[in-house]
Amino acid sequence: MESTQDLSHAVGLSRVLVGLMKGVVYREGDAPLWQDLLALQARVRDHVAVLGLELILDESEGYAFLRTRPGNEGEPELPRLVQRRALSFPVSLLLALLRKKLAEFDAGGGDTRLILARDEIVELIRVFLPAGSNEARLIDQVDTHINKIIELGFLRRLKAQGGEFEVRRLLKAFVDAQWLAEFDQRLAAYRAQLGGGEAEGAE
Repeated sequence: MESTQDLSHAVGLSRVLVGLMKGVVYREGDAPLWQDLLALQARVRDHVAVLGLELILDESEGYAFLRTRPGNEGEPELPRLVQRRALSFPVSLLLALLRKKLAEFDAGGGDTRLILARDEIVELIRVFLPAGSNEARLIDQVDTHINKIIELGFLRRLKAQGGEFEVRRLLKAFVDAQWLAEFDQRLAAYRAQLGGGEAEGAE
């Protein structure tokens, strides 16, 4: 017969797994769930490994998510539970610019939350694009791109401050330092794609 503690751990594990399967788990969003995740992370890793997934947990930044585990050579490839997403050029560019802005913000110290107004996000795009009709179209569609990035979990709309957005620190896990170091070369490639096309996004 299971003890009360065993049942409590089983319920906690189920809650954590369901939360992770739904998306990113944030410390600030659900403190009890976050504590269960920290206490049970070894068991969580064992469970998701069976599904070909791995747990990415950043205690200092306060987020956790699942991603497809890289396969070892010679292993049969498992069906993907976490699908790759093809991102449009404007969304890919805006993610890169937001990540660069976050790096600059962190280098300056001070507050841990990067808050940007819509006009500041528009300016990020405008500065890095050549003048012309493509620029005008991108600016006109910025709200669509912002909404997509909110859906991806990299921006959060601040209801109390209309027209302002928090850049989620989760973005650091998807656009790493090496990628950022190659930003100028990537930006040149992006400019060559201004007529359209898809840029492969992070999982």
